[in-house]
Amino acid sequence: MKYLLMIQGTQADHEAQSGKATGDAPAWTEQDLRTMYAHMGALNNDLAETGEIVDAAGLTEPARARFVELGPDGRTVITDGPYGETKEVLAGYWVLDCVSMERVTEIAARVLECPVPAGTKQYPLVIRPMFDAGGDV
Repeated sequence: MKYLLMIQGTQADHEAQSGKATGDAPAWTEQDLRTMYAHMGALNNDLAETGEIVDAAGLTEPARARFVELGPDGRTVITDGPYGETKEVLAGYWVLDCVSMERVTEIAARVLECPVPAGTKQYPLVIRPMFDAGGDV
């Protein structure tokens, strides 16, 4: 069964990872980033070896995002980020092909073990089963 494992973040988190502390997040050092990338790289390598990883990606900062929606008149309205009303957004994801929700939960716990600077907010991960091509979960 396929699952989408999502990690959340904010614009402040992206700025902190660029070395700019904010009221919400401490500045990351180059070593902090290397440590995070090493942890995530090892996890992705392990998932590749087990054949469970289908796809994975980190996303750019929310300030580079765009909302496309219909306005009250039915016309398309395009808004560039960042969005003041949006607190947490999708920061990255994994598409995993695992035998059970329990296995995906084990992987999520391993993601949460990623070393981060003291004071960095930890967000819950979201796991969503994916429909298969036939519409079944």
